Amino acid sequence: MHLHIINGPNLNLLGKRETEIYGSATFEEVFEELRSAFPSAEWSWFQSNVEGELINEIQRAGFTMDYILLNAGGYTHTSVSLADAVRAVPAKTIEVHISNIWAREKVRHRSLIGPHCVGSITGFGMNSYRLAAEACLLMDGNENL
Repeated sequence: MHLHIINGPNLNLLGKRETEIYGSATFEEVFEELRSAFPSAEWSWFQSNVEGELINEIQRAGFTMDYILLNAGGYTHTSVSLADAVRAVPAKTIEVHISNIWAREKVRHRSLIGPHCVGSITGFGMNSYRLAAEACLLMDGNENL
């Protein structure tokens, strides 16, 4: 099983940006923890601040990966094109958010991407990625977490 994380704008600043919301760990540290916690899975990740690059990556990965864990950042609430890309590929996508989007500004309460995903995980800090990985393993029929 191949899990591919796609991170959107400003997530390259994890560990530096608003640590009271996003924590002090870098994404690279979280990624290594995921690889250690789920050694039977094949892992890869991609990050971009550019909407078109994220669309290209969804299209590329969506036909070769089993699951996409997508944290589209602010594009979650604005990008019809990212939503269309998720809908267009066969990979199962889980929407991931580090912060609880429902506890933030009203503009963040709407996800254009979520309706095209198999599920959404929001508000559990960096553990949101771990919970998404566990959901993938359960969907894949591997209950040995």
